[in-house]
Amino acid sequence: MADTSVTSYKVWDVPVRLFHWINFLSVLTLIAFGLVIYNGGALGLSNEGKALMKTLHVWAGYVFAVNLAIRLVWAFMGNAHARWSAILPGGRGYGAALRAYIRGDGTAWLGHNPLGRLAVTAMLLALIGQAVTGLVLAGTDIYYPPFGGMIAEWIAADGVDPSSLVPYGPKELLDAAAYQDMRAFRKPYIEVHEWLFFTLLGLITLHIAAVVMAEIRHGGTLVSAMFTGRKHYDRTPEDKAEGALAPSFDLGAS
Repeated sequence: MADTSVTSYKVWDVPVRLFHWINFLSVLTLIAFGLVIYNGGALGLSNEGKALMKTLHVWAGYVFAVNLAIRLVWAFMGNAHARWSAILPGGRGYGAALRAYIRGDGTAWLGHNPLGRLAVTAMLLALIGQAVTGLVLAGTDIYYPPFGGMIAEWIAADGVDPSSLVPYGPKELLDAAAYQDMRAFRKPYIEVHEWLFFTLLGLITLHIAAVVMAEIRHGGTLVSAMFTGRKHYDRTPEDKAEGALAPSFDLGAS
């Protein structure tokens, strides 16, 4: 009779799991507010309504950005599966592992599988881009930190206290030429922010589909592992080294 015993492995540490769920909730909230702002004209939002939606969007963005920053730092400090070496694709043996995984060799992985590393890297880049452009837009739209003070000083009319500027406030408080320059400065940031918004929607959809497919194909309790931190396999995972959790191929090699 075949051995059907299942082994439980500790994989995701607490900071990684907290990041995942805080990121999930904050991104979901940002998508909801973002869609309302994006369709504000069709929804008939007043200027006060737009300002409120943008304010809520920015506060959710702060949670998102701080959470992301903590995760990026934790990639230098966490367990083996939380670190950059287990996230970024590349290194000696990676190409072969990727091809084998795509062919469906049945290999189990504790951390991100070779294909998953590509997806996670793409998602992290998109999230970083959203955080950076969002912080700039928080300053240009509603004069919020970290750049809002500088933006307000830039566009305030002579003799006007920059701290008195409010979103959709009286135009008499603004220097018309400086305001137009600011809008031109803002334009590429809003375009990138919008494109990344739709890119993230696509990546999130692919992520969910990939998790479902990997769960069916390999098992390992991927979803529950983000709650418990543990995966369960009836075979030895590829990235389970004796006495340590480490990739089986050298990601640090040239």
